[in-house]
Amino acid sequence: MRIPSTQALRALDSFARHGSVWRAADELHLTRSAVSHQLRLLERDLGFDLLERIGKGVALTPRGQRYAADVRKALTVLGDAVAQNAGTGVGGSFAVSCTPGFASLFLCTHIGEFRQMYPDVALSILTPRRLDDVSNPDADAFIAFGVGNWPNRVVELLCDISFTPLCSPTLLNKVGGFSKPADVLRANLLHLGDTEDWARWLALAKVENPDTESGIFFSDMNLVFSAAIAGQGIAMGDELTSRRALSEGRLVKPFETSIPSPRSYFLVSEHAKAGHPVLEAFGGWLRSKLSENRLRTY
Repeated sequence: MRIPSTQALRALDSFARHGSVWRAADELHLTRSAVSHQLRLLERDLGFDLLERIGKGVALTPRGQRYAADVRKALTVLGDAVAQNAGTGVGGSFAVSCTPGFASLFLCTHIGEFRQMYPDVALSILTPRRLDDVSNPDADAFIAFGVGNWPNRVVELLCDISFTPLCSPTLLNKVGGFSKPADVLRANLLHLGDTEDWARWLALAKVENPDTESGIFFSDMNLVFSAAIAGQGIAMGDELTSRRALSEGRLVKPFETSIPSPRSYFLVSEHAKAGHPVLEAFGGWLRSKLSENRLRTY
């Protein structure tokens, strides 16, 4: 029998206790739409209605109330099991090599949660010189950005991404807005290493004869975003690492057109370390955070 996701069950439990989607969202640190989405997925998995509309709001159906009560008991048992075994399970030193942009703009904004879940893990975050480098002997695992071709390694796809132009509201006002794709050429193009991403986007947007070699080149995505936020130009960014800046209004998307990246983020490790308890715990936590991130809306 298929067991529903823990996140969906937590959404149901929180809704049952609070009686509203917005309070459940606040407790779970999710958006209202993410909680609603989890409840709809749970209804689909279970095959019966959990919610019914009453006036302008929603409430649990009688069957939903009974199921929520059982879920609450199950979650309590799981919580007690974690508490009783805290400090006796996963532990030890563990080093993760992670691309600088992913590390600073995503991983480091959530990593405290992993430490709360696994307090006995001494975690180290390292950054490589190349985004696809998995050669550091001091690392137990790698979050690498590439095409997935790392022979003799365990390779797991974490997420695909797409690139789109991003700039600060200040720059947008300064140049008088971007009414058509060719207007981006009125600002400095900010490049990460090479012109590939900008060239592909401009071609997709049918901008004729663009000078993609102009602009400013950086070796680190953090520098690209810093320059973009400071209004120094327009960058090509992905919505995973730029999510916080977008949600806080420090960056905006002047166009909806985006290009799928030929590269993706992967979790890479040696076969000998594939069964490492911390690697399994870290991988499970990371997958959960990325899944949660995809459900959030701006």
